[in-house]
Amino acid sequence: MTFISAIDRYIFRLVLMPMIGIFILAASLLMLDKMLRLFDFVATQGGPVGIVFKMLANLLPEYASLAIPLGLMLGILLAFRKLATSSELDVMRAVGLSYTRLLRVPYIIAISLALLNFAIVGYLQPLARYYYEQLEYELKSGALGAAIKVGEFTTLKDRVALRIEESRDDGRRLIGIFARVANEKGQVLSISAREGTFLALEEQPDTIILRLSEGQIIQDMPGAQPRILTFTRHDLPIDLPAIERFRTRGAEDDRREYLLPELLRIGWNKELPKAERVASQANFNYRMVEVVMMLLLPLLAVALAIPPKRSTSSLGLFVSIVLVVAYHKVNQYAADVASLGRINPVLGLWGPFTAVAALILWMYYRVAYVPGGQAIGWLEKGAENVMKKLKSLLRRRRRGPVLPALGENTSETL
Repeated sequence: MTFISAIDRYIFRLVLMPMIGIFILAASLLMLDKMLRLFDFVATQGGPVGIVFKMLANLLPEYASLAIPLGLMLGILLAFRKLATSSELDVMRAVGLSYTRLLRVPYIIAISLALLNFAIVGYLQPLARYYYEQLEYELKSGALGAAIKVGEFTTLKDRVALRIEESRDDGRRLIGIFARVANEKGQVLSISAREGTFLALEEQPDTIILRLSEGQIIQDMPGAQPRILTFTRHDLPIDLPAIERFRTRGAEDDRREYLLPELLRIGWNKELPKAERVASQANFNYRMVEVVMMLLLPLLAVALAIPPKRSTSSLGLFVSIVLVVAYHKVNQYAADVASLGRINPVLGLWGPFTAVAALILWMYYRVAYVPGGQAIGWLEKGAENVMKKLKSLLRRRRRGPVLPALGENTSETL
């Protein structure tokens, strides 16, 4: 008997396509709102548009850590729901295939994705988060070549004020330039030009040249009459402000930027302050509990995928999404509270995991080993009763007011 049978391959095909589709959909929805805010942020800072996609690429590992479990669970749930509603699952059960046997391929997928998620949250996500913060810092500081805002005064080195009326050819050609330059001696140069361009100096990377064409210079010296000079071309050197180097990874006590080995080294090092150790332990346990939870998702998916007999209710699909997302948020809250030292990291994170794991195992036992058992049968009945009442109310409204019975005496008041 082969380890992977034809039924396993069939279940694999049923799981694969919904899982990939839901993963892409979940990641896209999580990134969409962030993309709009990043476009607004980059436009405000005057940075290049391409930096938005670099920042989104560094956010992808963070969103994948939630999208992968969702895709795994819903892929398995939809596959078994299809088997149940088409009565194929009844046939498989009739020939002696248990739920545990049918979960062979889903568990192979779950273990593979759990290892992938372990690599993401343990190594890739911290580095991606640090690079995202670095890009944001460089964008704010101007290290990415943030453009001078058109129609506004921009101050450079506190002694140069620059205003540009119009920008053409992606900033290569500037129209309507006004510059005011002051030095330590009190001399002020007011420069206006029809157009200009920025030129870089290879020998002096901290200085750029603003080459101006067709303009005039008003030179104002303290105690002297202003002088007016007309030029056809004039090069104005501008010293760029010094850009402070970005911090090292994890320098601002952001444990999310540490790799798993670094969290282990810090969290259990008794020579370090207790607050630092507790914060590292909380983040380490948070990452581990998120990965281990993926091993229970196939059981949860099967428990919620089987609707009651002669029913096509999709309530289990809704409950599964709410349960996974709510548990993820509880873990985030517990990790934040534990990092402040208010609760023990192990108790705060593995306590909810134990409770949810017990609930999932009970739900799976009800479906797999109790004849006619339902994981959320009481919820299904409640939802069914609510739907019947709503339909009854809608039918009454469609009928309108009740007419008087035939033969009933009616009178009209004048």
